[in-house]
Amino acid sequence: MRSIETTFFGHHEADARALLYYEWCQRSESGYAVAEFGEEVHDLTHTDRPIEAACWRLLDRVEAAPRLPDWPYFEAVDAEREPDTAGAARDSPSARSGIRLSPAELSDRIHGGWLGRCVGCTLGKPLENGFVWTPDRIREYLEPVDSYPLRDYVPLHDQSSEDLRLHWSWSESTRGHIDGCPRDDDLDYTILGLDLLEQHGPGFTTADVSALWLERLPFLQTYTAERVAYRNLIDGFTPPRTATYRNPYREWIGALIRADIFGYTNPGNPARAAALAAREASISHIGNGLWAARWSAALIASAFTAPGPPEALAAAHSVIPDRSRLAIALTEVTANHREDLSWDQAIAEIRTRHSHYNWVHAIGNACLITAGLLWGEADFTKTIALTVQGGWDTDSNGATAGSVMGVLTGATAIPDHWTAPFHDRLRSAVSGYPENHISGLARRTVALAE
Repeated sequence: MRSIETTFFGHHEADARALLYYEWCQRSESGYAVAEFGEEVHDLTHTDRPIEAACWRLLDRVEAAPRLPDWPYFEAVDAEREPDTAGAARDSPSARSGIRLSPAELSDRIHGGWLGRCVGCTLGKPLENGFVWTPDRIREYLEPVDSYPLRDYVPLHDQSSEDLRLHWSWSESTRGHIDGCPRDDDLDYTILGLDLLEQHGPGFTTADVSALWLERLPFLQTYTAERVAYRNLIDGFTPPRTATYRNPYREWIGALIRADIFGYTNPGNPARAAALAAREASISHIGNGLWAARWSAALIASAFTAPGPPEALAAAHSVIPDRSRLAIALTEVTANHREDLSWDQAIAEIRTRHSHYNWVHAIGNACLITAGLLWGEADFTKTIALTVQGGWDTDSNGATAGSVMGVLTGATAIPDHWTAPFHDRLRSAVSGYPENHISGLARRTVALAE
């Protein structure tokens, strides 16, 4: 039979085997004494005839395991213990004093962020399956049609090989087939975040986030940690318990992809952007999953005033705990860059160091985004191309890298062949926003940033 990862990926919330397996993985990755359960977990999860009651009983035992006493990393055990810079962020004139953007430039940069996110997401969308699309396989697919390295959207060619079959969304996300920016959860959450800030401002609460999800976000358009948190809301839990109860995906990439709007609306103020992103993220994520959201929001906020990607990355690094696995992993990528490793060597190093994580885990994907920004050398096309060619969560990574580069360069500097197929349109699953003008979303965002 196929592995549990490929069999149940995308259907976690309904299956006791998947919840047990991924919780055991999460506990193993974050320093708990769960190694002794490995054989039992395997026997219960790798079977066509699961005994659900036995899965739940073993899950209880896994969740009760203690932390290893010699674990070297900082791992917060609940959302209340996450580092919080909200107080300092609310009053950070020094962070804003460096901004020297005219209204026109601010507008262009925010519009660039929205467009860059749309471009990067669409570029990565056909290759979104980390089980299949490794860097080598991406190259194998693109080289025969003279499309490696990527300089435009992914082309469609021979789909007879199951190993080189594109994501089902290829009909709206491959070169020549794009007519408006296709709907994606990586973009839905940016729209939803904009609505949140328009309704409640920066003083929004987790209760506001919860209500907005239930009102505007279709349950079946959520995945992994978000779907579990949504289910927990329906069952009567409130944040931060929604992030932790039977939610083994709490350190995956979901909160990172929701953070852009807090960067757009806090230009040059990474601390405040990070604090708002963390508050929103706490509905579904803790630990490195929540810190990845802080990092992403700070990265985008910093891009408004930083001279280039290295400086924006350095500023973003300051908002996450030094001894977290995320911070250490990102430090290793920047060290590889200083050592003049080639991009291929750097990606191989990242994938070796973090192959034990699921392909949508926050840590490995944040490293690929960092590599794309560093080796992309401040070039929009090169950055999003390298980021997507790194594999794993290609559309999410491409979206974040595109967002950063769009802010750094501004909308007017993004090459037309990337943006023209959108016709200024973005589709969404968010209730009330099925069809959107990208320029209109940007204007609304500018009003909040000003």
